[in-house]
Amino acid sequence: MGTSTLAIRPLQTSERDAWEPLWNAYLEFYETQLPDSLSGVTWRRLNYPAEPMFALGAFSDARLVGIAHYLFHRSCWTVSNYCYLQDLYVARQARRQGVGRALIEAVEAAAREAGAGRLYWLTKEDNADARAMYDQVAGRSGFIQYRKIF
Repeated sequence: MGTSTLAIRPLQTSERDAWEPLWNAYLEFYETQLPDSLSGVTWRRLNYPAEPMFALGAFSDARLVGIAHYLFHRSCWTVSNYCYLQDLYVARQARRQGVGRALIEAVEAAAREAGAGRLYWLTKEDNADARAMYDQVAGRSGFIQYRKIF
């Protein structure tokens, strides 16, 4: 990014055309395909005020170069909600320039402002580049995820 300016802010409903290529690249990175209709549902949820889901964009000189989706949920272990950073993606040309870290910090600020007791996220074991940065900004939980998909 060099001399460019980085701005992190909520995505607007009018910015779907900028969001969708990053969303699709994120899905491709995780070797996942979703029907277009599900991406449409996701976009609507991220922009519907009654949903506990939110989307932030990282803009470099007004160009969207990164996205973060997060949501709040209850926990049996605390009175406060948890904040789950569900999706984080930075365009290849903008990596290693602090964009991912800035997005995590913005989600952390939103979580703290909402009174959440925890911010957490998952990544693949072989996502070495991201994990190197994650190890600098958060502690590992020590848990292994298991799941059943229906």
